[in-house]
Amino acid sequence: MKNYPRIYQTMIESHLKNYRQMVFVSGPRQVGKTTMCEAVASTYLSWDDEDVRRAIQSGQRAVADKYALNVAAESEKVLVYDEIHKYSKWKQFLKGFYDLYGRNLRIVATGSAKMDVYKKGGDSMMGRYFPYRMHPLSVAELLDVSIPDERIVRSPKRLSDDEWTALVRFGGFPDPFVNRDVRFSRRWNSLRFEQLLKTDMRDLTRISELDRLSALAEILSNRSGEQLVYKSIGRDLGVDEKTAKKWIKTLKYLYFGFEVRPWFRNIENSIRKMPKWYLRDWANIQDEGKRAETFIACHLLKAVEGWTDLGYGEFSLGYLRDKSRREVDFVVTRDGIPWFLVEVKKSDTSLSEALAFFQERTGAAHAFQVVMDAEYGEYDCFAIHSPKVVSAKTFLSQLF
Repeated sequence: MKNYPRIYQTMIESHLKNYRQMVFVSGPRQVGKTTMCEAVASTYLSWDDEDVRRAIQSGQRAVADKYALNVAAESEKVLVYDEIHKYSKWKQFLKGFYDLYGRNLRIVATGSAKMDVYKKGGDSMMGRYFPYRMHPLSVAELLDVSIPDERIVRSPKRLSDDEWTALVRFGGFPDPFVNRDVRFSRRWNSLRFEQLLKTDMRDLTRISELDRLSALAEILSNRSGEQLVYKSIGRDLGVDEKTAKKWIKTLKYLYFGFEVRPWFRNIENSIRKMPKWYLRDWANIQDEGKRAETFIACHLLKAVEGWTDLGYGEFSLGYLRDKSRREVDFVVTRDGIPWFLVEVKKSDTSLSEALAFFQERTGAAHAFQVVMDAEYGEYDCFAIHSPKVVSAKTFLSQLF
């Protein structure tokens, strides 16, 4: 079975070579964090191992002694703490461990929930770590796992038809993508959904009403690409709007899906408006239009987070909509300034008038109508400055 290299391994190895700060790798279950970290580790410690768990709970020095971390070695040791976020005191533990041993070790920590290091009234671990947010496979990653240069976007490159079809049909999580078997994918997705709701939700949150949370996940599974109306969702679940919003935040925390907010120059306006919801895995979306939009959304989110994590600027993903109900699916900003606009179509090549309208008002350098079914073209999308229809196969190959 083919083994696909990951750009995140390139990023982590570069970090370990050049920086002393800890590496925090976060991302959804089954995205490949463990496989990647085992490849870079000289000592690999999983929280799910009972002996490791006991050592961590006994303190930093107990871990160093048990695993001979103070013993000299030919090359600098890389210590991986996998799924350390499951330990309720993980922040305190890692901060102390880094302060004691960070000069002599390289430290990597992973989590399948968002590793939010900030504590109200506490130490934020500022300066002790760099975050890397791991995503499923994408078009660009299947083509190139090198770190992009200062131009950020890559030169266009063609992905084979077989790889493209498998990515669209089975999603970018490594196991179903590699296996490419419908029955395997059904079972894999069912187990992943069960683990998310029955294991992660129970272990990592204080929410007791798991049946209604499961119902919420089912509702949101059918609404990828739609605006989130919290009041309506709460009514469907029999809870108030505040509770519905809190539960959706929990599903985001566990990487079930993500929100894309409307972009305004005034950030307060953006916060007040309704966000759009997208699943992290497009494979089970039956509606072709929603699947296409979610496919592109996931690629764009991966790009903006990857570029940000590499230090090329602060990138974000939003959408555009005005009072006249003109809308463009996505806007990518760089350091707060609109960079490019994206309208997604399954097969329609009639250029959306909203692209030119919003490009003029935002000053974005590029405006693309990205068509999923269009054939690959040997052109550089980012050399084009007027609104144009482009192939998804070309456009996505230039991202991350």
